[in-house]
Amino acid sequence: MRILFDNGTPRGVIAALRGHIVEEARVHGWDALKNGDLLDAAEAAGFDLLLTTDKNIRYQQNLTGRRIAILVLASGRWTLIKQRLDAIAAAVANVTPGTISELAL
Repeated sequence: MRILFDNGTPRGVIAALRGHIVEEARVHGWDALKNGDLLDAAEAAGFDLLLTTDKNIRYQQNLTGRRIAILVLASGRWTLIKQRLDAIAAAVANVTPGTISELAL
């Protein structure tokens, strides 16, 4: 699976996503894009999943007709996230295209 990290997603999560291709939005120059434009760019580039800590994205975006999935981490705090890397990997494995999921930490 090809995964895009939004701004704020800790790089340490990459360790839990072995076997996936993980890239950061900033590497593509997409760090200044608004959510809708970011999703358009990510989908056009072939990403399967946007991993973000933006809890408001659920209320800002309609994924009807989209191929990309969104997984929201309920916190961007590394101290919480590093304890849940297995749960994050499991959530990534279970995403469905065109859906938004949130993982409590």
